[in-house]
Amino acid sequence: MTKLSGAVLLTAFVSLTAFTPSVIKSVKLTKGRGETIKTTVPVKKVKASTFKVDNENSKLTWAAKKATGDHNGEVKVSNGNLNLENNALKGGSFDIDLNTITDADLTDQAQNDKLVSTLKSETFFNAEKFPKANFVISSATKTSGNQYNVKGKLTIKGITNEVTFPATVTVNGNKLTAAAKITIDRTKYDIKFRSKNFFENLGDKVIYDDFDLNVNLNAAAQ
Repeated sequence: MTKLSGAVLLTAFVSLTAFTPSVIKSVKLTKGRGETIKTTVPVKKVKASTFKVDNENSKLTWAAKKATGDHNGEVKVSNGNLNLENNALKGGSFDIDLNTITDADLTDQAQNDKLVSTLKSETFFNAEKFPKANFVISSATKTSGNQYNVKGKLTIKGITNEVTFPATVTVNGNKLTAAAKITIDRTKYDIKFRSKNFFENLGDKVIYDDFDLNVNLNAAAQ
């Protein structure tokens, strides 16, 4: 081996061993006269983690509008996990228990009970046949800091559609919080009751197609 090629190999070896990777990949280096030597280079390890959604300390609220006013209330998360890679959101899913729908704005109990019963009925979510809705993240793109653009598949009444929305995801040690507002077109899930796009001459009986689901999840690392 010449002095020059020996010096080159020594420099390469020192540079490589300056790393302290958790995963090592074997490679070959060529030296004089076509001979080869084996050495290693560092491969960056992906740090993956799963955070389980705390059902009791997470909150979903809904808000819907009609021609003569609006209604709002809550519905509970029944299950969920959020997946991170290198501390960035990459995937996850959560279920929504449609049998837990409540209304928060009607103070008259009879009216309140009637609205909730209607929402759970076949006219709207048909909670007896489809007790759970489900959302699965397809992709999460960080836009800045803890802000993301999230795309995923929302299933209601056995019908799945793609939705996209901005979200804020904050990780503090083994705790995670996620907040987002998802605007949903109910008619895409065969909920057409009093929609002006499907019925004529509704007047002030119109219920608008879009409703908002405000998501606030608390989760802990597993």
